[in-house]
Amino acid sequence: MSKLWDDLKENMKEWGSSAVEKAEEISKVAVEKTEELTRISKLKIEIHQLGKEIEKQAQLLGQSVYDQAKEDNMVNFTGNTEFFRLVDKIDELKEKIENKKINLDHVADTIESVNESKETNDVSEETVPINDEVSPEESAKDKSVENTD
Repeated sequence: MSKLWDDLKENMKEWGSSAVEKAEEISKVAVEKTEELTRISKLKIEIHQLGKEIEKQAQLLGQSVYDQAKEDNMVNFTGNTEFFRLVDKIDELKEKIENKKINLDHVADTIESVNESKETNDVSEETVPINDEVSPEESAKDKSVENTD
C-alpha cells in the first residue's frame, strides 16, 4: 500500500512540474503577444497624432492665406516666410507619417513571419509519433493499402 502512495506522490510531482512548465510557456506567449500589440498600438497612435498635427497646420495655413487675401489683398506668397514655414511643417509631418507606416508594416511582417515559423514548428512536433506509436491516419493508410489486393 505504501508503494502505491509513493507512486501516486511521484506522479503528482511530475504532473505538477509539467503543469508549471506549460503555464510558463503560456505566460511567455502571452507576454510576447502583449508586447507585439503594444508596439503596433503605439505606432498607430503616433500616426493618428501626426495626422491631427497636419490638420492643425493646414488650418493655420488656410487661415494665413485667407488673412493675406482678405486683409492685404495679396495672393502672391513669394517671400512670405510664415506661409512657407507652414508648408514645410506639413511636408515634414507627412514624411514622419510615412516612416511610421513603414515601421508599422515592418513590425506586422516580423510578427507574421515569427507566427508562421512557430506554427510550422508546432505542426511538425504534432505529426511526429511519440514512442513509435502509429497515428490513426497512418493506420488507415496501411489498411487501405493492404485491401487493394
